[in-house]
Order: sequence, then structure tokens, then C-alpha cells
Amino acid sequence: MKTLGIIPARYNSSRFPGKPLVTILGKSMIQRVYEQAKLSKLDAVIVATDDERIYNEVRSFGGDVQMTSDHHLSGTDRCVEVLNNIGKNYDIIVNIQGDEPFIEPQQINQLIEAFTDKDTRIATLAQPIEKAEDLQNSNKPKVFFDEEEWAISFDRIVRASFHKDTFYKHIGLYAFRPNTLKEIALLPPSPKEVELKLEQWRWLENGYAIKVKTSPFDTYSVDTEEDLKKIIERFG
Repeated sequence: MKTLGIIPARYNSSRFPGKPLVTILGKSMIQRVYEQAKLSKLDAVIVATDDERIYNEVRSFGGDVQMTSDHHLSGTDRCVEVLNNIGKNYDIIVNIQGDEPFIEPQQINQLIEAFTDKDTRIATLAQPIEKAEDLQNSNKPKVFFDEEEWAISFDRIVRASFHKDTFYKHIGLYAFRPNTLKEIALLPPSPKEVELKLEQWRWLENGYAIKVKTSPFDTYSVDTEEDLKKIIERFG
């Protein structure tokens, strides 16, 4: 299977403008994400951006990058534009978050391996929740899935209707078959998506099954300057 990783990266983040270019232990965040992705089994990695500053930064460290429209509402849409423009055939497309500078390559490999099941069209990751306070932390979305690893529901908190011994935090890393990626980009927002602000509900509510693989690795995203300080302290 030929695999492509796409890293959507925009400059104008509402909570932390310019964060792909912040320096983390001597390298820009986008360089760290790119280099971690290249350590995985992906055949190619491309940064998709709408900003010349990010474009030039990726070129400066020898990375592959494409300019995309500044009208996209999500990273998924940006991935579709790259897929439509590259002129090459890939079997799996992995959407890699541009704000996780220490992403584990093995997490990407897990998503790729999920597609050995011919029924998998979309795959994502989950991690067991170890801290009780995370159960009601709305900034850490949860995923509920069945014994065959198919997603049942996504939520921002654990509700009383769910009775399980183990709960899972959703890790926002996705992989798609190319045709599926193009199809879901055409879907309008769904009711649950609007209610919870979780894009994956759009896919579930339109009948797309999502395979969920369990990862032993946590993720460390940079949404704010405070997050940046914590990551530097942790990995410095």
C-alpha cells in the first residue's frame, strides 16, 4: 500500500497565531512534526499551508510543501486539495496534526496497519484514560467503540449512560482511503457535529464507519502559549 501523510498548517490560529513557526528546542514546530512523520512507514509527507511564511520555513529544512487555499474550514479540506493536486496515486492518506511536535511515528504506523482490514475506510486512535479528572474535561474528547474496534460515539465528557471499566481519550489523528476522503469533504455539517464541535460526527451520521486502534502513546498538542511552555519543560 502506498501511503501519504499530509500535515495541514495554517498561520492564523485564533488561540495561538503563528504557532507552526514557534521554536521548540532549536527547531520550528512544523519541522519537528515533519521529521517525526518521516520516521514512520509513510512513503511521502507533505505540509499543506495557506501561508508563505510556513511554506518558506518548510522549504528551508528540505521538506515537501504545497500552498493551498485560505478558505478551507478544516484540515480535512486542506488534505483534499493536496490529494487532488499531487497527480499521484496513494492507497492511504494520513491527516497529521500540525501542532503535535513530538508525535510518535508508531501512532502513524498503527493507522496504516488498520487498513489491512479491507473494510476500513477511516481509522483513528484512542488511548486509555488514567486520570479521573480527564473524564469530565471537555477539552479532551472521548471515543466509545465496540469489541471489533468500530466507533460508536464521540463525546467531550463521559456521560452516565456509558457503563464501562475503561474509558478512552480520542487522539485526533486520522487516516482515509482516498475516495472516502474526497466523499466526506463534500458532506455538510451534521447535527451532532454542530452540537459537540467534533468533525468525526459528520462521518458517523452519514454512515461512514470509523476503525479505532488503541495506542499506548499520549499526545502533546500546542493550542496555547502555556501548552508550549509545558512541552518545552517536558522534552527539554
